[in-house]
Amino acid sequence: DDVLTLEADDEQTLTWYVDAAFAVHHDMKSQTGAVFTLGKGALISDSNKQKTNARSSTEAELNGVDDKISKILWTKRFIEKQGFKVKLTVIYQDNTSTIKLASNGKASSGKRTRHFDIKLFHVTDLIDRGEVTVKYCHTDDMIADYNTKPVVGVKFRSFRNQIMNLSN
Repeated sequence: DDVLTLEADDEQTLTWYVDAAFAVHHDMKSQTGAVFTLGKGALISDSNKQKTNARSSTEAELNGVDDKISKILWTKRFIEKQGFKVKLTVIYQDNTSTIKLASNGKASSGKRTRHFDIKLFHVTDLIDRGEVTVKYCHTDDMIADYNTKPVVGVKFRSFRNQIMNLSN
């Protein structure tokens, strides 16, 4: 009987949560999940298996952002073409290494990340141009987990309530 309800706030901010579950499939590929909101309730809730294998959770997280960046940019442009102003597009991440690599590009690379494909740093260009911002989201608050791994109990109910804009 639960019904999804959507509410937009006055922030003019597109909020995305993008997460990855590292090497969870039988072929050791990772899973990407994403949730998009304009305030309360999820307009987009998305999950897919990554196309390439990652060698670390950080690489899986960067793959996840790269997998979703086209949809993130399309959504921003679509909303702007409808006549609405978008002040900020925020991508929340729960992996601080991913945030550093996304923000600084290859400048943050070390021995463990040197092998990352250049396509994973497309988001760095978008950050530099001011098209998106990547911010930290504590793992306990990463509602995209709902789309990447089994979530049970209190966490399941909390994430479901946020995604569907249900009262707690």
